[in-house]
Amino acid sequence: MQGWTSLSASDLGRGIGRGEIDPETLAQVFLDAIAAHPESDRIYARVTPERALAEARAAGLRAKSGRRLSLLDGVPVSWKDLFDTAGVATEAGTALLSGRVPERDAEVLRDASAMGLVCLGKTHMSELAFSGLGLNPVTASPPCVNDAEAVSGGSSSGAAASVAFGLAAAAVGSDTGGSVRIPAGWNDLVGLKTTSGLLSLNGVVPLAAKFDTVGPLTRTVEDAAQMLAALLGAPAMDTGGMPDLRGRRFGALQTIVMDDLRDGPAAAYAGALERLRAAGAVIEPVDAPEIIGPMGDAPVLYTGEAWGIWRDKIEAHPDLMFAPIRERFEGGRAFSAADYVAAWRRLEDARAVWATRMAGYDAVLSPTAPNLPPKADKLMEQGEYYVTENLLTLRNTRVGNLMGVAAMSLPTGVPSCGLQLLGTAGGEAQLLRLALGVEAALR
Repeated sequence: MQGWTSLSASDLGRGIGRGEIDPETLAQVFLDAIAAHPESDRIYARVTPERALAEARAAGLRAKSGRRLSLLDGVPVSWKDLFDTAGVATEAGTALLSGRVPERDAEVLRDASAMGLVCLGKTHMSELAFSGLGLNPVTASPPCVNDAEAVSGGSSSGAAASVAFGLAAAAVGSDTGGSVRIPAGWNDLVGLKTTSGLLSLNGVVPLAAKFDTVGPLTRTVEDAAQMLAALLGAPAMDTGGMPDLRGRRFGALQTIVMDDLRDGPAAAYAGALERLRAAGAVIEPVDAPEIIGPMGDAPVLYTGEAWGIWRDKIEAHPDLMFAPIRERFEGGRAFSAADYVAAWRRLEDARAVWATRMAGYDAVLSPTAPNLPPKADKLMEQGEYYVTENLLTLRNTRVGNLMGVAAMSLPTGVPSCGLQLLGTAGGEAQLLRLALGVEAALR
């Protein structure tokens, strides 16, 4: 039992398969760790011990009879508090949804449970997922594993903290503009943003549904691949083993993502590229002027849709919300349906140009975030700082959402500094295979 909470999800699964780890005991170890951790109330919104132990007990019986459902059958994970859980409140970090108790699980939770994953509970998040910082005075602001006074990144803030602090073997979050990759980067984890439409959003509280995606936060790339399979309710994809990076071509994106890069992330990124080159990778700088327009259109594309979804609830109870989040939603008032449609047409044109330009690369690289996790107190005290830091935090990851591609953040080995890999739409298997080699080179 000693050290179980620091093992990868895949290693825990292998231990269960070998008969060395009892799933019910494993679930209890994680539940005890949650109960004992001084910051657990800032990480978990709700813990589900009865469900966890019942699911773990069933996993143990399957293991004993040789009927395991997947490598992760019996492994305990956390779920961001925007995934519906039958009979358990799902409030998406906002008082607007206080007391909302769904009748059934979200489809991805049902699929993952059918593959044997054990649900430990629901994690805190940015209010309605509309911030990359993870600051939420309405419910709770999870800590960063590298700086107790800093935010953990959002909006999957508690998801990242649950794994980083050893309170879950893996976590499930969502990514609309970077909400899996930013907290993964700031907490030294692997984060996978999936292609829009790959995983079901049925039973997931929306922010901007055309950009919303589901994705895992894990300790390793292998775990991310195994978690994706479980979320799909499918056998684990064949990642083809450890790829050789020799001759692999990467584009180091220059447009926008390198602007105003802070010293720490800049040094970590340079060091990461050095290690990839040492492993034989070919890295070329690449400009992509086609992203400039969509980045400028982001308020129309994101806020226009988010305001359309949430306007009635916000206008009925505006005082219940954290003001900077509410004001960001209210910015959607400025945009017409014609503005929104025109912005999407421009985005589709830009995506076509991007796909052609990047077709010769195995992946496109950038720093995950251009900054380090800011202090929570400063964000609360200085309103303008909150706004500018939030937009800066989301800038680099948003490229992946706008271009509609699969994307990942991997730890560089420098605390709170991630390396972003941008793949192709629907290219999760290829990206994960490549990421195994990148992970090995960075370690």
